[in-house]
Amino acid sequence: MAELFAAVDCGTNSVRVLVCRRDGGRTVEVDRRLQLTRLGQGVDATGRFRPDALARTLDAMADFGAELDRLGVPTSHRRVVATSAARDAANSAEFFAGARARLGVDADVIPGEEEARLSFAGATSGLPGTAQPVLVMDIGGGSTELVLGSDGVCSRAVSLDVGAVRLRERFLHSDPPGPAEIAAARAQVDALLDGSGIDFDLVATWVGVGGTATSLSALAQHLPTYDRARVHGSVLARGDLAGLTAGLLAMPVAAVAALPTMVPGRADVICAGALVCAAVADRTGCDLVVSEADILDGIILQLT
Repeated sequence: MAELFAAVDCGTNSVRVLVCRRDGGRTVEVDRRLQLTRLGQGVDATGRFRPDALARTLDAMADFGAELDRLGVPTSHRRVVATSAARDAANSAEFFAGARARLGVDADVIPGEEEARLSFAGATSGLPGTAQPVLVMDIGGGSTELVLGSDGVCSRAVSLDVGAVRLRERFLHSDPPGPAEIAAARAQVDALLDGSGIDFDLVATWVGVGGTATSLSALAQHLPTYDRARVHGSVLARGDLAGLTAGLLAMPVAAVAALPTMVPGRADVICAGALVCAAVADRTGCDLVVSEADILDGIILQLT
């Protein structure tokens, strides 16, 4: 009889779930969902979850928990991970109690290095045959994970204290951001990359996972609607990425939100995520390969 497994990732900007079936030695995707809840809204400035952000996130977890119960995923086959926002918030007890009540298991606050390694495992499993070494990048809302490795083995994993939400809230205050704001944000990103310990000269393949990378791919391809099949494995050329980043930074949020495939919960922070992405591009000298497989897939690999 097939066994069901579920991974839930609660990040700074979104809550996501992946359900897979293990049947005869094969792992098959059953369901994959996302809700943008902005749990980390204001956490960088206040150190606490806002009540409305917490409510949105727990509502999403309730929806996911009901679906896992309907599908019959046993609690022993569920893992819930919480990342940057939960690491930083002082009033996290309500979050953890709410997550357990709605999903049936405790949420694990994983360190950035584990987050990076899970993303690496998931991304590389979804893109076999790539040139080695591989740099996997996951730009989240509150942090950016970078992992360098070869043949499935990580040699360096770091979590940088900068993500799309955090960068927007700290530096990019205007709509659209002004040149001085953009310069200050880029200087912060460059400083963190300089101190990351990643040898970018070694990178043969650069892979991006998560909402920033997949959204940028969809925009670059001018997709009328989001299409996972066309995004997964797509290549975003460095020159196209640079132009797209400049364009997003020059647009007001309302104009970004009106772009095809762009959801409102990401429209105000995609320019900041693109800025981080462009800064990494300048160091690798590689085009960006975009993967739909990410930390959720890495968690499923652990569970199965």
